Amino acid sequence: MTKRRPNGDGMIRRRKDGRWEGRIIIGHKEDGKPIMKYITTKTQKELIERMTVLKEQYRGVDLTEEYNVTLKEWIDKWLVEYAEPSLRHSTVRGYKRYATQICERIGTIPLNRLTTAIIQGMYNDLKENGRETADQTHGKTLADSSVRSVHMLLHEALEYAVRARMLPANPTLGTTIPKANYKDKTVLNSEQLDAFMEAIEKEPDWYDFFYVEITVGMRRGEICALKWEDFNEKEKTLYIRRTCTRGESGEEIGDTKTSTGKRIVRLPESTYQVLLRRKQTAVTEWIFPSLLDTTKHVASSAAYQKLKSILKSNNLPNIRFHDLRHTMATHAIKHGVDAKTLSGILGHTNASFTLDTYTHVTSDMKKDAAKIVGGFLTGLIGEDDI
Repeated sequence: MTKRRPNGDGMIRRRKDGRWEGRIIIGHKEDGKPIMKYITTKTQKELIERMTVLKEQYRGVDLTEEYNVTLKEWIDKWLVEYAEPSLRHSTVRGYKRYATQICERIGTIPLNRLTTAIIQGMYNDLKENGRETADQTHGKTLADSSVRSVHMLLHEALEYAVRARMLPANPTLGTTIPKANYKDKTVLNSEQLDAFMEAIEKEPDWYDFFYVEITVGMRRGEICALKWEDFNEKEKTLYIRRTCTRGESGEEIGDTKTSTGKRIVRLPESTYQVLLRRKQTAVTEWIFPSLLDTTKHVASSAAYQKLKSILKSNNLPNIRFHDLRHTMATHAIKHGVDAKTLSGILGHTNASFTLDTYTHVTSDMKKDAAKIVGGFLTGLIGEDDI
């Protein structure tokens, strides 16, 4: 076996054509032979300067032979060996869509030639021309959230490449991506919520379903996948631990969106009574079975269509199903539920995400708080002294 030379070991020489050439060891093959990186410059001074930078860049790095595979080859491998075994099928499907957008633009570039500038150019192009079909409102401009999702996938894939000794550092670091733009949530106000509650009372087949949803604020897939084993009568809790997602051959039952998505929610007394009454006539393992086949859970698509029908029939805003969750959370915050408690109910990763998501509510609360503080200070020390 060839004697292993240390990383960072290099040399410079002047070529016959008068140019200066430098090389540095950046890794080793399986047989111990060194993997070299070469630089060519016009002057010795320029070469020494670039060699110094290169040695610093590869300090402590010992790359493997795979470092020169293309980005597409690496992403394909990462999806199969790292992503698919640990992520939900629906998440992997989304990753594959984003991976396609990446590979169409820079997939043929070898990992060892990827730079922050190349990746930034790809992000910029995605932002301007990322939509496959032009939209009447946005043209081919891709949403900021989609560009951020592409970045998160690429960053994660290249982090694994760094750990696998295929890259000295992650070239996504230093790129600029769009900021997270949280739009104001579309929710039912107090009057509209009252109207919605009156509307579902006229829907005996769906009343329990929508009552539980509006009082617990689950994701659509989570409420559709509830089983009676998740309902604890003694503790008055609901264990949310699975969800249904759209698969290639229909709806599939799987894990919740995130690890924190698995949660035990203490039920409001009225919601507990709704489920307790419902359980007395249950004939299936599903809390909300399909109306067409009670051996199956209610389809999320059926729940969506029913919501749209109720909204239209009662002249209510055409909100999304997910906006029922936002409605519950918004009214909970307005009535004093703290962010940490609410994040646990909703299955958010942390309370700061909850605050960011419902910043429109907390801003209004701060204004109200300022008025209250100003009011009682005026009463204590007099208006002229404030």
